[in-house]
Amino acid sequence: MGGMIIAILLIGIGMLLLVAGGETLLRGAVGLATLLRLTPAVIGLTVVAAGTSVPELAVSMIAAAKGSTEIAVANVVGSNIFNILAILGLAAVIRPLVLSGNAIRFEYPVMALVTLLCVVVCSDGEISRLDAGLFVLIHVTFTAFMVRLVRQQMSESELHNLQGEVEELAKTARPIRAWVSVALVVLGAALLGAGAHSTVSGAVSLARIIGLSERVIGLTIVAAGTGLPEVVTSLVSSFRGRDDVAIGNVMGSNLFNILGILGLSGLASPLPVPAGIIQSDNWWMLGITVLLFPIIFTERRITRSEGAVLLGIYGAYLAFLLAR
Repeated sequence: MGGMIIAILLIGIGMLLLVAGGETLLRGAVGLATLLRLTPAVIGLTVVAAGTSVPELAVSMIAAAKGSTEIAVANVVGSNIFNILAILGLAAVIRPLVLSGNAIRFEYPVMALVTLLCVVVCSDGEISRLDAGLFVLIHVTFTAFMVRLVRQQMSESELHNLQGEVEELAKTARPIRAWVSVALVVLGAALLGAGAHSTVSGAVSLARIIGLSERVIGLTIVAAGTGLPEVVTSLVSSFRGRDDVAIGNVMGSNLFNILGILGLSGLASPLPVPAGIIQSDNWWMLGITVLLFPIIFTERRITRSEGAVLLGIYGAYLAFLLAR
């Protein structure tokens, strides 16, 4: 009993450190980008877009380094499933989400193709360095394309909203100092490292104690915990009527999870993919991604009833995992 309590405490403390570290690192990185005179569009689509996925990146890379590759891969797959079913579902139940612009034209099709690519790449049981390099190359290319596209298409109101978001993170109400931004980046990285180490250690211990595999723990507890920044960002954006941010955040996060996190982790060390993920979870991830197609392309919105269906599917997925 004592071991279980310690494991749960490690996971809880790790999650808190991950959230704090991700926020701190994001603010420091946005501050540095602002000092470098990058435009709000560039900062928003690069630094801010990747910011909410930093906890997943830290956990997957630490897990891979410690040899817990099941958690490293399961964290990404579980986060993508959680993002679509739980976050979009909850946000839509609270307030129907209207889709428009690049989310429909570009981000969804690319997310669907990248998810299919992930299923294919994982089918041989390993994400090799060559596979990982392909993921990173696609991510860099797509990000560069979106930055160029948004610069050309962004309306004055969208630019104003993005400017406000960047300024809020950079706290530009007062002069930015380079050493403060650097200190925030260093502190954020340290918190992320400590949080990821604590989370992975607790997850491995808990899996052994309660008899669940590291894959199941990674797909559920770790994925939901590292997805907290996306939950907060999407729900706050939904409450403010910024449906484009709420939906774009989920799609951008799913893209970064596969291309950025699996890419960087696989470059550091080839990642074995557990059989359960190949045979089951990857297909769940692809299936719910395809399920979004009729939802968002019929009325170009996610209604409350559709949000409830997404939440129900997530409950069924969790029941399926635990039953097995």
